Amino acid sequence: MKILKVSLNIILFLFLTALTQVGGIVYLFSILTYKYSDKWVQNNFIKKIFRFSSFILLYFFTTFIIVPLLAKPFGKLQLPVFSKNNLKPLNFFTCLLNRNYVKPELRQAVFNVANKMNEKYPYTKLNYLYANFPFFNKFPLIPHLSHNDGKKLDLSFYYLDNKTKKSTNKCPSFIGYGICEDPLPNEINTAEFCANKRYWQYSFITKVISQANKVNFSFDNEKTKELVKNLAMQICISKIFIEPHLKTRLNLTSDKIRFHGCQAVRHDDHIHIQIH
Repeated sequence: MKILKVSLNIILFLFLTALTQVGGIVYLFSILTYKYSDKWVQNNFIKKIFRFSSFILLYFFTTFIIVPLLAKPFGKLQLPVFSKNNLKPLNFFTCLLNRNYVKPELRQAVFNVANKMNEKYPYTKLNYLYANFPFFNKFPLIPHLSHNDGKKLDLSFYYLDNKTKKSTNKCPSFIGYGICEDPLPNEINTAEFCANKRYWQYSFITKVISQANKVNFSFDNEKTKELVKNLAMQICISKIFIEPHLKTRLNLTSDKIRFHGCQAVRHDDHIHIQIH
């Protein structure tokens, strides 16, 4: 039983570390508090509640108070947890999992673009998806291949609400990934091409994310095109990944806009940007 308990703790430590970068360390610290809470409570069920609560409180304090301060010496800054300069996370869990850290120059560039979009289209917010972990470079942000140095960031497209026929700051996918703007019959079908090349992961996320909400939204060609053009105008941004059929459809010509390759995943559900 002792070996099993130690093994489970190791597995949980590794899982929390891979998921949040700091969760494993917080879990180890929370274990140190058990001997104090166990003194006050005899009931085993209540003990587990106290232990879980201890971890949650420590994790929230670490994530939202300690980590932003410690990340600065590593050259990374936290993106807004709520909304700032018209930039906000699409999903709060991005912040909760510490996946919202970037280099200062990337943060400023995205602030610039978000404000420009709001100036041209009042009430418009720019939703960001996954960025990077706060500490170290080369620490993988699973399942992403390259989000490991503070220089990469994913952004959501803009959409129209099919019920109101108006622009919305919402997205069809609750995480921003997995509901794609598929190619039209006369457009390049990169997803099919990559599938034929046996790159199984290219469209995998579309199979695990529910497509039920897709009928409620339409891809906003005008605003998404304006977004990509503004991103390309930022000097520090060196690469923009978007699916080839959308680059053609939106008549985007910047040399910064490139195909990411079949070894990655589809980019007709989000925009990937990175700096030099």
